[in-house]
Amino acid sequence: MARLEVPATIAMAQRARALRGRGEEVLSLALGEPDFPTPAGVIEAAHRAALDGQTKYPPVEGTPALKAAIIRKFARENGLTYEPSEIMVSNGGKQVIFNAFMATLNPGDEVIVPSPYWVSYPLIISLFGGVPVFVDCPEDTGFRLGAAALEAAITPRTKWLVLNFPNNPTGATTTRADLEAIAEVLRRHPQVHVLSDEIYEHLVYDGKTHVSIAQVAPDLKPRVLTLNGVSKAYAMTGWRVGYVGGPAWLIRAMGSIQGSSTSGICSISQAASVAALDGPPGVVEVMRETYDRRRRMVVAALRQIPQLTCAMPQGAFYVYPGIAACIGRTSAGGRRLNTDEDFAIALLEEQHVAVVHGSAFGKGPYIRLSYATSDDILRDACGRIARFVAGLT
Repeated sequence: MARLEVPATIAMAQRARALRGRGEEVLSLALGEPDFPTPAGVIEAAHRAALDGQTKYPPVEGTPALKAAIIRKFARENGLTYEPSEIMVSNGGKQVIFNAFMATLNPGDEVIVPSPYWVSYPLIISLFGGVPVFVDCPEDTGFRLGAAALEAAITPRTKWLVLNFPNNPTGATTTRADLEAIAEVLRRHPQVHVLSDEIYEHLVYDGKTHVSIAQVAPDLKPRVLTLNGVSKAYAMTGWRVGYVGGPAWLIRAMGSIQGSSTSGICSISQAASVAALDGPPGVVEVMRETYDRRRRMVVAALRQIPQLTCAMPQGAFYVYPGIAACIGRTSAGGRRLNTDEDFAIALLEEQHVAVVHGSAFGKGPYIRLSYATSDDILRDACGRIARFVAGLT
């Protein structure tokens, strides 16, 4: 437990709150949380469920109604067929990951994590004695995972591969060809299971289409966990509902763990999630179009700053600009910027803009900005970043 760190995203948000507590105006781009309200139809469904008495202990692995809605969703949007015994609902996607790794990892087991990565993957892996093995996904390849790099990282101790596309923190996506090449590698290593975190699947741009690895390679489906949730696409972060489809033996094990930890997920939230998954797709499309516009606006603004590089993200709601030209310099406030974390802290203290340093995601010197906030805040924040960089000496 002494080695378990506070996730950098949460730590930076805490710094921002502390600064606000001193009366300062802070523009926070640190957390990946939609600024949209939960759709009205979803809230109405939760209200009806409460009035109808759906307030008792729910089944540990999910209500029949929600599991059925998830099965419909996987079939409709991903071309994947699951039985109820292959579906599980958890308190957000993070608990799915926790359950899966607790159920399967022995000390010394290796988990391949493409880098940059969401901060929680290596923390949860390490908590159960696993060993994160990071595979670099360079910016010049669009931050995508290459098949050759994956092959080189696999050893007899490899138990899992984590895929997270669209990616947090880079916004990278994968193509069908990418996944076919990855699947070909995995066929040569039958001991490796796949956790495919697809929480941002609805947020893809430029005419791209999300594809699941279990859909591309159906022969691998018996060793793939396809993870998703309602938090990002439906602006339901606080409802705490994640779900997963996977092999029945593993779902049973994960259910046993959850039954002895948190038990079932809030029944009202599950009823709301049924309405979200079965609801009209136009609600999600409006959010996606807004994120797309903000994406282009933020990238254009950051590319006007000569010292930064900024790849155009293809999914999610993050940008991941490079700040290599700023390292080793001194801020207007007299802070020496030896690392991207120094950059992020100085930016917060001097310009009151909260971002997360890229080294926390396994790849620096970068910073991660979330554009899941208003246009006015984004314009102001980009202007402050430009002033901060201009003041470096």
